[in-house]
Amino acid sequence: MPEKKSFHMTPDDFRHYGRAVVDWIADYYGRVESFPVLSQVQPGQIRALLPSEPPAHGETFDNLLRDVDKLIVPGLTHWQSPNFFAFFPANVSGPSILGELLSAGLGVQGMLWSTSPACTELETHLLDWLVDMLGLPKKFKSDAVGGGVIQDSASSASLCALLAARERATDFCSNEGGCDGRLVAYASTQTHSSIEKAVKIAGLGRKNLRLIPVDDRFALRPDELAKQIEQDRQDGLVPCFVCATVGTTSSNAIDPLPEIGHICREEGLWLHVDSAMSGTAALCPEYRYIHDGLELADSYCFNPHKWMFTNFDCDCFYVADREILIKTLSVLPEYLRNKATESGAVIDYRDWHVPLGRRFRALKLWFVIRYYGVEGLRYHIRRHVEMARNFATWIEEAEGFELAAPSPLNLICFRHLRGDTFNRRLLDRLNQSGKVYLTHTTLNDQYVLRFCVGQTHTEERHVYQAWQQIQETAMELEKIEF
Repeated sequence: MPEKKSFHMTPDDFRHYGRAVVDWIADYYGRVESFPVLSQVQPGQIRALLPSEPPAHGETFDNLLRDVDKLIVPGLTHWQSPNFFAFFPANVSGPSILGELLSAGLGVQGMLWSTSPACTELETHLLDWLVDMLGLPKKFKSDAVGGGVIQDSASSASLCALLAARERATDFCSNEGGCDGRLVAYASTQTHSSIEKAVKIAGLGRKNLRLIPVDDRFALRPDELAKQIEQDRQDGLVPCFVCATVGTTSSNAIDPLPEIGHICREEGLWLHVDSAMSGTAALCPEYRYIHDGLELADSYCFNPHKWMFTNFDCDCFYVADREILIKTLSVLPEYLRNKATESGAVIDYRDWHVPLGRRFRALKLWFVIRYYGVEGLRYHIRRHVEMARNFATWIEEAEGFELAAPSPLNLICFRHLRGDTFNRRLLDRLNQSGKVYLTHTTLNDQYVLRFCVGQTHTEERHVYQAWQQIQETAMELEKIEF
């Protein structure tokens, strides 16, 4: 009988090349500052370098790694560079990477408790840990009627919250017959765009999303919210959902949760709190004020993959009443039935989000929390906030610049006094230099630069060098424009 062929990687080869990949990653972090932070390639440039046909025969792994350096790295924007100050961070850490590697190696598909009990029970336990670590309301713990689950992103968490709100408002009739066009959702003009996408997916429709005006701190105005709810009821509509934000994307504004929460309680609306970026700050007791009023919320989410050194994707989503969420999302075909599920003694997280399948995301989060410890995480959060405050002070003291919004945590919004066109050119020049990467927004109809300190390896020298680069580039532009 002829010997069977196998094209699989052998355990010995995996061990050898696995070490090579870990070495490559470690070397990458050692040289990441040498790369332009924002990729400098042109559209289509990477694809033009790739072969038009896939290989008929396998290639050596050495060739694969060489092509990562040759083809892939030039087309990367280096999110893990300590000079990355754009958007909000998607920071990672050594223990997180290794936890993700172990998760991939185990290859668990944790859709049911029975398909890997450790996947489910570790996740439940970690989500309970985080309630205590962040000082969240105890109703979000699994030993109460609520509980938590890891979603891929805050966008998915917000969608699930909206779906649950929709079903609660219609006594679960929308799942059967669809929406009738009367359900209304509310958010501020500063709320993340994922809410607009969610109302489209959930069937409420874009026209039934009310964007409520904000105050001079860019926080949602409760009086305007109450007025709009009253108007919609008079028009025969059915208000069902409010999204409040702790740390808006544009300016890190914090919506007044107590006032919004009381309105939602009085009116019977579901209150979802999106704290995707800023929630991690509540690891530090001195920043837990950001969650004042959270006890009035029906759901809450924050992203360890933004500011808690846990690689994307990892969003922690909590509900005060898990039965509403489960009833909204549960579908049980015959092939998923099993004794553990039917006993009612276990959690099946497939009923807590849109996908059926799920990765073992809890493993990397477990590694991060255990490796750093609560005090280690607090230390780095405090350092980031301190560095951001130093940057804000430099802006305030500099001629020609001004702060464009309050900066409660690690995001600084600022602008040059010469106007929008100047600020656009300033941002373009900074990013084209490759030395730093910033992004922009508009506040009060003005073009504003955003500077967010939250990358894992950012130190004070990086923030200071960025400020020097901003000043020098502004001076060069001033000479040109003069």
